[in-house]
Amino acid sequence: MNILHLMKVYCSVADKLGFAAAARQLSMSPTAVTRAVLQLEDHLGVKLLNRSTRHVRPTDAGLVYLGDAKRILEDVEAASAAASGISEKPSGLLSITAPMLFGQMFVMPTITRYLQKFKDVNVDAVFLDRVVNMLEEGLDVAVRIGHLPDSNLRALRVGSVRVVLCASPAYLAKHGIPSSLSDLSAHNLISSHTLNPLPEWRFHEGKKSKGVKVAPRLTTATNAAAIEAAKAGLGITRLISYQVAPCLMGGTLQTVLENFEPPSMPVHVLHREERLPTAKVRTFIDMLAADLRADPSLN
Repeated sequence: MNILHLMKVYCSVADKLGFAAAARQLSMSPTAVTRAVLQLEDHLGVKLLNRSTRHVRPTDAGLVYLGDAKRILEDVEAASAAASGISEKPSGLLSITAPMLFGQMFVMPTITRYLQKFKDVNVDAVFLDRVVNMLEEGLDVAVRIGHLPDSNLRALRVGSVRVVLCASPAYLAKHGIPSSLSDLSAHNLISSHTLNPLPEWRFHEGKKSKGVKVAPRLTTATNAAAIEAAKAGLGITRLISYQVAPCLMGGTLQTVLENFEPPSMPVHVLHREERLPTAKVRTFIDMLAADLRADPSLN
């Protein structure tokens, strides 16, 4: 007994609401279709269809089984396609989105190396400081920073980042290093609209979240501009650790008030394939995940 074949026949009959229509769709005889449905009902021990001289309708049990059978058949088809595609050569257009600075700093090097390896793939890189709806805009892969809402997207965690306060050593030597949140009122502050859309910075004091109202000396539209102002010695800025990682490693910026940082945020790579990814998506995610997990700025 080929149970998958019987499922396929039953789904066709239930969808077409008739044996003759299903027979035409499956290129089978009506007798063979009827026999297959009867064999399935006998195997399950339940009546799947109500039959009359004019109509065929699924029973309540038949409707439940129809949904389950369709999912099983789709999963089998997807698994077969994936198995045959393991050796498939990646090709076609691959669309990728990430936050702007993150994309430039961490994703673009992987994209460059990926394109050098896979000559039949073209990449559309969409780096924006807003959350892009992957389904609506037809994107294949995304990098997301922060906790994810429930969705149908597949997510792979590749690291974590922190929200940090930092300033240049020259500024801190001149104005002093703050030791408490209240000290911030005596300092020049630099804020980026991208990370800080409200005039309040969030911290953690002990196990509690605490908001501190700020009056920035400078507010910028981009994180890159805030970084440059902080490096020039204007004041203290609040950014995500990966954004200032080269500056921290190079000594042009240093962090302050580390004990008041909020909990770290996860970094995920997402794809919108409902089941198993295509060759181009699978190979790129594998390469990107390995690169991000190996980066000390993210782990």
